[in-house]
Amino acid sequence: MLKGYRKYFFNKLGWFLVTLVFAFILNFILPRLMPGDPVAAIVARMAQGMSDATGVRAIYQQYTELFGTNKPMVEQFFIYMRNVLRGDFGYSISMYPRTVADAIKSSIGWTIALQFPAIITGWLIGNTLGALAAYLKKGFDKVLMPISIFASNFPAFGMAVILMVIFGVTLEWFPTSGGYGFDLIPRFDWRFIWSVITHYQLPFWSIVLVSIGGQAIGMRSMAIYELNADYVKYARFMGIKDRKIIGYVFRNAMLPQITGLAMALGTMAGGALVAEIVFSYPGIGYTLLNGVMGQDYPLISASTLMITIMVLIANFTIEILYGFIDPRIKAVQAD
Repeated sequence: MLKGYRKYFFNKLGWFLVTLVFAFILNFILPRLMPGDPVAAIVARMAQGMSDATGVRAIYQQYTELFGTNKPMVEQFFIYMRNVLRGDFGYSISMYPRTVADAIKSSIGWTIALQFPAIITGWLIGNTLGALAAYLKKGFDKVLMPISIFASNFPAFGMAVILMVIFGVTLEWFPTSGGYGFDLIPRFDWRFIWSVITHYQLPFWSIVLVSIGGQAIGMRSMAIYELNADYVKYARFMGIKDRKIIGYVFRNAMLPQITGLAMALGTMAGGALVAEIVFSYPGIGYTLLNGVMGQDYPLISASTLMITIMVLIANFTIEILYGFIDPRIKAVQAD
C-alpha cells in the first residue's frame, strides 16, 4: 500500500511541476502581448517640458535597459525566471521607483484580512443552513433552497454594487471606497482602527453573502444523500440514538465541503479581484487592476503568478490529503 501511495504521490507531484512550468511561461508571455509601450508612458512623464529629442531618447534607452524591454523575449524570460527564483520581481513600471515586491507586500495583508475571515464565515453559515435544511426539511427547506439558488447564481460584482448603493450611497452607513479614510495616516490609534472597520464591512459582506448560497446547496445535497444511506437505516433499526447517527452523517457530508473550503482559501487572492475593484479596497486584486491599467508587466506577472501558485498548492494539498482520507483512493493504491 505504501508503494502504491508513493506512485500516486509522485504522479500528482509530476503534474504539479508541469503545470507550474506552464504557469511561469503564461504569466510571463500574456502581459507582454498587451498593446502599447509602458516604458514610453514613463518617459513621457519624466520628459515633460523637455524639448531636446536626444535627451528624451537617452531617457527612453535608460528605462528600456532598466526594465529589460530592449532584450529579446527569450532572454527576458530566462532573466525573469532567474530573478523570480531569487524572490526579485524587479521594479514596477506604473509605480516606479517602487519595487514589485514592495507593492505586493503592502497589498497582500489587506487581501488576507478581507478574504480569509469572509470565506470562513460564509462557509460556516452556509454549511450550517444546509445541514438544518436537510434535517428539518418542511418549511425551512422550502424557504432556504430558493434563496440559496438565487444567491449562488448572483454575480459577485452585482452583490457588491447592491450593498454599495443601499448601505453606502442611500443610507450612508458605511464608506464606499478605500481601506481607511483618505485623510488618515496608518497608525495604531482608535480613529484609524475604527476607519478600517467601517471600510471593511461592505467588501466583507459582499463576499460572505455570495458564498453562503453555494455552500448551503452543497451541504444540503450531501446531507440528504447520507441521511438516506443504508448505514443510517441500519443504525436506526438497531435503536441507536438519532443524535449519534446525525453526528456521523454530517461528518461524512462535510468531506466534500472541506475540499471546497480548501479550494476557496487557495483561490482567495483571485476571488479578491471583484470586491476590491468595486470598493477600491487596497488589496492584491486592486493592485493587479492598477497593473493592467498601467501596462505594468512585472506587477501583472508577479500578481497572477502568486494567485496561480496558491491555486496549484491548494489543489496539490487536497489531492495528497485525499490519498490518506478517502478509502476508495487507498483501495486503488493497494491494487
